[in-house]
Amino acid sequence: MAVYAVSVRWGAMGLVGLFRSDFIGIRMGDDCVIRTERGVEVGRVLSPPRPCEGEAEGQSWAGEILRRVNSEDQKRLAAIREVEEPREFDFCRKRIQERSLPMKLVGVEHLFGGTKIIFYFLASGRVDFRELVKDLAQEYRTRIEMRQIGVRDEARMLAEFEHCGRELCCKTFLKNLEPVTMKMAKNQKATLDPTKISGRCGRLMCCLRYEEGIYEELRELLPRKGSRVATPDGEGVVTSLDPIKQQVTVELDGQREESFHVSAIRVQSDAPPPAEEDEPE
Repeated sequence: MAVYAVSVRWGAMGLVGLFRSDFIGIRMGDDCVIRTERGVEVGRVLSPPRPCEGEAEGQSWAGEILRRVNSEDQKRLAAIREVEEPREFDFCRKRIQERSLPMKLVGVEHLFGGTKIIFYFLASGRVDFRELVKDLAQEYRTRIEMRQIGVRDEARMLAEFEHCGRELCCKTFLKNLEPVTMKMAKNQKATLDPTKISGRCGRLMCCLRYEEGIYEELRELLPRKGSRVATPDGEGVVTSLDPIKQQVTVELDGQREESFHVSAIRVQSDAPPPAEEDEPE
């Protein structure tokens, strides 16, 4: 039997992985019923099926595609999202308040197969939720998981669009939420106004990280700030760089500053590399 590899996004956290499929009749954008280590769920196909004959045995699969979502599955999904999850959220939040637990409930994920309900919450430290889990297990008679998340995960679950007008990157294509630093914002000459470089989560925008690579490559083609260079208008010292335009601004000896394309200047003495420093997110 032919085996196909298919990239799928699934779960409230937007997990992405490679799934095994024994049939080829699925396309990008299809919603499918899948089996993962958590149970039976629903995911969305991100890539066309790819044959992987010799690779199938050694491949590490995130799960298996069982079928495309049918009309009965759609009804079940609607019931979960519109009835069961809101009811579970309200019940859990009420119990949290009654037990005065220092936690904020963010979301509920009721697995399609009904074998588990996951409650996502924010908290500043560790929370003893053992009695809360007993309340939930007694009410719903299924496996209960309490998962503590951060503010970036909260945005991934609840937010929709960013300042740019597009859907959040963490909801669409980012697999992992890697650290983002102020150094990246400075390297990209971004404004340091927190309201303009912070995403919906209140942290530095993820795009600062995945755009950093191209800025580093382009910056390698430019002289360092402080380098002495010769320009068509005379000699001077580099005061600022524009990696995207491949331009350098030079303070000419005894004159004003001028901007030149890197091809129009010649480095006479390069400045020493800056001290390594970074600032956490």
